[in-house]
Amino acid sequence: MPTYNPPLRDMQFVMHEVLKVVDDLKQIPKHADMDADTITAVLEEGGKFASEVIFPLNISGDAEACTLDPVTHAVTTPKGFKEAYKTYIEGGWAALGCDPEYGGQGLPFVVNSMFYEMLNSANQAWTMYPGLTHGAYAALEAHGTPEQKATYLHKMTSGEWTGTMCLTEPHCGTDLGLMRTKAEPQADGTYKITGNKIFISAGEHDMSDNIIHLVLARLPDAPPGIKGVSLFIVPKFNVNKDGSLGARNGIYCGGLEHKMGIKANATAQIVLDEAVGTLVGLPNKGMNGMFVMMNAARLGVGNQSLGLTEVAFQNALAYAKDRLQMRSLSGTKAKDKPADPIIVHPDVRKMLLTAKAYAEGGRALQGFCSMLLEKEHYHPDEKVRAESAEMLALLTPIVKAFLTDNGHISTNACMQVFGGHGFIKEWGMEQFVRDNRINMIYEGTNTIQSLDLLGRKVLGNNGATLKKFGKLVGQLVEEEGVNEKMAEFITPIAILGDQMTKFTTEIGFKGFQNADEVGAAAVDYLRVAGHLVFGYFWARMAQVALREISTGNTDPFYLAKLQTARFYFSKLFPETATLMRTARAGSKVLMDTDAALA
Repeated sequence: MPTYNPPLRDMQFVMHEVLKVVDDLKQIPKHADMDADTITAVLEEGGKFASEVIFPLNISGDAEACTLDPVTHAVTTPKGFKEAYKTYIEGGWAALGCDPEYGGQGLPFVVNSMFYEMLNSANQAWTMYPGLTHGAYAALEAHGTPEQKATYLHKMTSGEWTGTMCLTEPHCGTDLGLMRTKAEPQADGTYKITGNKIFISAGEHDMSDNIIHLVLARLPDAPPGIKGVSLFIVPKFNVNKDGSLGARNGIYCGGLEHKMGIKANATAQIVLDEAVGTLVGLPNKGMNGMFVMMNAARLGVGNQSLGLTEVAFQNALAYAKDRLQMRSLSGTKAKDKPADPIIVHPDVRKMLLTAKAYAEGGRALQGFCSMLLEKEHYHPDEKVRAESAEMLALLTPIVKAFLTDNGHISTNACMQVFGGHGFIKEWGMEQFVRDNRINMIYEGTNTIQSLDLLGRKVLGNNGATLKKFGKLVGQLVEEEGVNEKMAEFITPIAILGDQMTKFTTEIGFKGFQNADEVGAAAVDYLRVAGHLVFGYFWARMAQVALREISTGNTDPFYLAKLQTARFYFSKLFPETATLMRTARAGSKVLMDTDAALA
């Protein structure tokens, strides 16, 4: 059976030694009194909830899955899920990062992000029920009317009500301009909404008193395409004026998908039959509100794979230390045993270190993005808010795609460490692989994220935002350029930073002549950009570790950090050279293939 230990020490390192989040938080009035001890105490308790309450339900939940009553359309979650959710809301965890105006605790986003990493490690399927609520909450907070906020946000903050996002339909995936769900205006200002949605995570369940669906639909006079999409609140149970629950609304689960992974989360086919809804924001401007939820979800999906990478690494490491197999190529290491533990073998270490490097690099990036989100919303300086929003927009597709691709690489590598046992269900490793696989697909496939990064976020403003991230790299290079001990970490990012300018310009020029060139290069381009970002944070982490060691600090944590940084730059970062070469190969070898694909 697998185990899980919350990586609190590394979280503290990222937040307080590398990012120095408290210094930044003190510049924000609502967090002026925040301190490291408070953050640590909250995360310690959060780690106990993750490891002691929901982690034990992960394997059993996967085996049992959700069940649908075809007569009542009710969905029952696996044994223990509902009780764990009750513990979650009683502990105040649902309100952790929400606004005190609606009953929230108002803690920084970075705390909520680190907490959710632990929840994802412990049980991704369970975590999706409350996790989606944060995105719905954010959309309503940004675009809801005062009445809508008063009606819904308090209950969503407490966790009594959960939320979903209803976008996809059977005939269209990400191309929401093709959607057909209709919204008919009524005399009382509400709308009757009719249509079908699919792949709705947490779309129906028994864990909360009400489910608040945010639904995309078309008004009768809507223009065609994405410009004719409006956003509506459609609750499972209608809400009376006094806040009590009213009659069952015309929205129900018509079926549950049978899936590769996250089986304990209800992926619902949702039927809307003249369901009562209220408009969020302006008519035909629904994507403005939905993008708030989608961007939050994209950061959350990256966090899902981060969590799975961490828990897979922990279990593979423990197994590699215990499992005896063959002798070391360089001579016997465990002379008192019939064979050496497999951790002595170089390729086993490569697999373990790959997962460790991707987990720790991902944690630093998630922490950085959480602070950008904090500054975007609450920093008193308007310029800082704007710059933070711009940088976060650039990094969001990298978080979603690079972290989930890395999660796929890492969970598979960790399963491989187990050999044949990794393929067997009782060890839990194959579940981590299966659960992670959806993360590369939903909330916009990783190819769509790559097109968004290269087409919109980079070429869309002639690389202006990318250059701003390049300045961060340049500042670190200038700061440590003469430090010989930092050369192995600084030189690679300095070289790649220079290469990115020419690389981006070349792809952009080719794309201007033929748009397929952008499509052909985008996926490779995102991984190159992802390594530039990871390289920057790994260099910063190595910088801190070297400083601590130079002062005489003998904590083995810092030596471990340096060794992982060296592995990352030697074994993982160099794939950028191949990626740039394949990106430059162009679109012809892909598009001039009608005979091959006949």
